[in-house]
Amino acid sequence: MATVLIVAPVFALIAAGYAAVLFRLVSETDNKGISEFAFSIAIPALLFRTIAISEFPSVSAIHVWGAYYGALAITWIAAILMSSLLRQEREDGPVFAIGAVYGNIVMLGIPLTLSALGSQAGGPMALILSVNTPLLWLCGILQMAWVDRERTGSAVSLIRPIALDLARNPIMLAIGFGLLWRLTGLGLHPVVDRTVGLLAQAGAPTALIALGINLFRFEIRGAKLGIVVMCALKLLLMPALAWAFAHLLQLPPLVAGVVVLFAAMPTGANAYLFAVQYQRLVNPVSGSVALGTILAAATLPLMVLLVTATPS
Repeated sequence: MATVLIVAPVFALIAAGYAAVLFRLVSETDNKGISEFAFSIAIPALLFRTIAISEFPSVSAIHVWGAYYGALAITWIAAILMSSLLRQEREDGPVFAIGAVYGNIVMLGIPLTLSALGSQAGGPMALILSVNTPLLWLCGILQMAWVDRERTGSAVSLIRPIALDLARNPIMLAIGFGLLWRLTGLGLHPVVDRTVGLLAQAGAPTALIALGINLFRFEIRGAKLGIVVMCALKLLLMPALAWAFAHLLQLPPLVAGVVVLFAAMPTGANAYLFAVQYQRLVNPVSGSVALGTILAAATLPLMVLLVTATPS
């Protein structure tokens, strides 16, 4: 019952966002505004406040990264092999891999993990979030440049605009400023804390509504087998590997829970943006975002039960 109380409201809000578009309760302009508010203001406020004032378990960053990105690396390799077995073109491999590992850890992962594990999950979450987007875009760009050497520019020319975007990314800025403010040891003035706290309270529900709204533009079409394989790698293989690595590295239960839940998130919109950038597997990745989120309604309760049943 406790697991249902954690997961059901999360997917109810996603469904509410989807229904709002389906029944035309919000316009196209509203869609963009809600998403931008969630990503640029509410979620950054939530991350900044969580990192700045919460008590975090003592844990090695190397161990957290080792567990999460160890699972991601093996899943990436498995995706490249599966892409070859599916007889996709060589240039499709990096995009297929991105679709199999790039989870929706911001819009869905943050609200669900905080709901399941509480504010103490903020530290491990920040460690993963701080390197996730830069690392995945870098790996994807470098591999794409390698397999498509004749048509892509130099790796440096491809990476530069991404680096500039990341330097202005609200999530990255919130994590950075939150860590810096935490190091000062000053805490937050009650007025500032209350103001940021009000914004932070809007973070989780707004992000979930925005996710539901954005799901409306993703369709399950294209190579059905490729979509199913991508979803299986993302929803089953990667969290299973993350669980194994977390236990191998003897992470505390709370930290292991963050690693497993983040690994279990369905494919996110950034994977779709990567596919669009290279015009490769656009429909299959779009289908993976849509189908993965639907299937996650069944797989995530099991993951939440797994991580919350472990004694802290």
